Amino acid sequence: MGARETAALATTLTELHTCLPAARLAEVPARPGRPAGIAARIRTWQAAGLPRAQAPEVSAALRGGLRWLDGSDVARPSAGAVPAVFGPGDGNLANYLWDGARVRVVDFEESGRSDRAFEIAEVTEHVSAWLGGSLDVPGLLHHLDLTPAETARLTECRRLLALVWLFMLALDAPDRPRNPPGTAARQARRLLDLLG
Repeated sequence: MGARETAALATTLTELHTCLPAARLAEVPARPGRPAGIAARIRTWQAAGLPRAQAPEVSAALRGGLRWLDGSDVARPSAGAVPAVFGPGDGNLANYLWDGARVRVVDFEESGRSDRAFEIAEVTEHVSAWLGGSLDVPGLLHHLDLTPAETARLTECRRLLALVWLFMLALDAPDRPRNPPGTAARQARRLLDLLG
């Protein structure tokens, strides 16, 4: 994805997030797959035991991510610190179509009320952003006018979504892999980078 497409994606995300007036948005149900539900899913996987890692960095990243989750409040609502927005609910870049002039969005199956930081994290941390794709995350974030509260929440949401992706990739059956070899290890490095 080039600079022009990245800027167009930022414009589309902003338009999408602000398309409903606050009074109308308040009537929209919350989208599925919010941070509390994701954290609960991770805890269920954790209780079943960590996946056998294909690489040492996967185990290290899973343990580091779980330690981070223990001390994070990402699953708790931010009580007005970040405003509600309309979110499409799926960050798969295949749902963001470049027509040569603008980015158009398809697939609103999981859409609903959300917050901007979480929705942006859905895009930046979706495996499609780096596996077979090349989303310029710093470039995208440069075009988005985030408040300090949104910026702080974005970091936490990116870590949460990177952790859930790592679990999903590490749980991939070795005898029937759905992803190219080394995908989980690459995701582990992404999570470790986000954890700092």
